[in-house]
Amino acid sequence: MRRNAVLFVAISLLSGLGSSAMALVAGIWILDLTGSTGLAALAGLCVYTPVLAGPWLGGLLDRAPRRPLVIGVNLALAAVLLSLLTVRGPDQAWLIFVVSLAYGVGYVLIDAGETALLPAALDPARLADVNGWRSSAQEGTKLVAPLLGAGLYAWRGGHPVAVFSAATPVLVAALYAALRLRRTPAPARTGEPRPGLRAGLAVLLRRRAVRVPVALAAVSIAMSGFTTAPLYAVVVTELALPSTFLGVLAGAQGAGSVLAGLAVGRLVGRWGEVGVGIAGTALFAAGCLGRCLPWWPATVAASVVIGVGLPWTLVAAVTAVQTHTPATVLGRVAGTANTAMFGPITLAIPLGSAAVHVGGRPPLLAAAATCLAAAAAATVRRQSGSDVDRRDRWRISSGRERSRSFR
Repeated sequence: MRRNAVLFVAISLLSGLGSSAMALVAGIWILDLTGSTGLAALAGLCVYTPVLAGPWLGGLLDRAPRRPLVIGVNLALAAVLLSLLTVRGPDQAWLIFVVSLAYGVGYVLIDAGETALLPAALDPARLADVNGWRSSAQEGTKLVAPLLGAGLYAWRGGHPVAVFSAATPVLVAALYAALRLRRTPAPARTGEPRPGLRAGLAVLLRRRAVRVPVALAAVSIAMSGFTTAPLYAVVVTELALPSTFLGVLAGAQGAGSVLAGLAVGRLVGRWGEVGVGIAGTALFAAGCLGRCLPWWPATVAASVVIGVGLPWTLVAAVTAVQTHTPATVLGRVAGTANTAMFGPITLAIPLGSAAVHVGGRPPLLAAAATCLAAAAAATVRRQSGSDVDRRDRWRISSGRERSRSFR
């Protein structure tokens, strides 16, 4: 099991390096080819839009062998990325959009697949620890990969970045092949259980141990998108600092996220997924309040606090899905949970951009109030649901959950 844990952390490192490098360069490449900032921004939209199809894409993982499917998706991504070597001028810019969309679809499948494979590779008691280490690895690559991608692009353009980003999924596929998995349930037959969206929602809505951490993560992640534009306004307008100071804040948040991932596994073991989700949401709210203070060191410290809080909510939610979901529907539940957590951010970002017209601090205060309200609501109901949560965990871990419950 220790071998599998190391392999999963290595997978997260390699995936983070390739995806973060390409995510930055795709927009820069389109901007250089077309001269349009609007078109450059659409590359990011292509990557994130497929998360809205998470329930249906996740359903594929319950109807096919999971590891072969994840390996195949990684190899297909490598081939798609190499097609960028044909881009020579503005006439081929459309290909970058196609590759970005394929990248988004691929990573919805890979994220859900990895969530579903982890319980078959690790002891249940190790899930939170390994999810935390994976989070630290992914956040650590975000501090390095954009610089690497920008450096390669400045040196020789987009083609070296495409080759580098294509090499990482090939290596990831090899690591997936090296995993030692326990026997997993056979893929569901066509028509056995209900279509992905309903089956995934059935688990999320009826199990408090899953529903609450996923909801807390969704609120926190949505508010992180809602406060993006207000943070720009606070830094540039209200603190009168150069826009490059945003890089300092990103680095501080990344450092907090790396530290958070190292500690979250132990906290999940002590407080449970709901408790860690509540703590992470409250920390994010505290960070939003800290960013309202008219003193730049407080803004840096608040970014560290936010860097701790956000990964805690995400790791708690992912661990809850893995722990409390029957293996036969884990793929679609993981896909549905990803949509629930990351889908709202597509609406929150433009809302935050509109809200910034009243100033930078009011939207930050609104985000803090929203997160505190969510954390308070979860806290009030936590004790009343604890006995039910323990029974659900026992029934699933002992194999007594009947698949017909999700039909």
